Amino acid sequence: MSRVGPRSAAFLYGAAATLCLCGPFTLGAVLVAGRELLLIGVVFTVVLLPLGLALWGHTAAERGAGRRLDAQGIPATAEVTALTTWEDGEDSGADVGLWISGPGFPPFETTWRRSSHGALRVGLRLPAVVDPPHATYHVEI
Repeated sequence: MSRVGPRSAAFLYGAAATLCLCGPFTLGAVLVAGRELLLIGVVFTVVLLPLGLALWGHTAAERGAGRRLDAQGIPATAEVTALTTWEDGEDSGADVGLWISGPGFPPFETTWRRSSHGALRVGLRLPAVVDPPHATYHVEI
């Protein structure tokens, strides 16, 4: 799970608000600029408004999960069990196989997709926080 910090949240909320307001703003500009912007305003509203609302909701959910993890998380250890690289067009990174264990929950295996990091190697133990009821975790590197 990735953590959305305060600065990232401010950026994401701003981007979501911008997406939500582009269409209505363009529709409002029709009053000044004329009917040429009407079709663009409608398209912007129909396409960008739902995208902005989805981004807003996703950001709020990620922030909520992070706060819940901070409040209810159990300290754990994540051991790197596998390390493979992936490439998707211009983006690339590492798929990190993790064995996460700690007190109060059964150990489990998961895959963590992240950007490449020179310190990652098989056998490396990393601090983690787990919220078993919500099946969320965070690993620090």
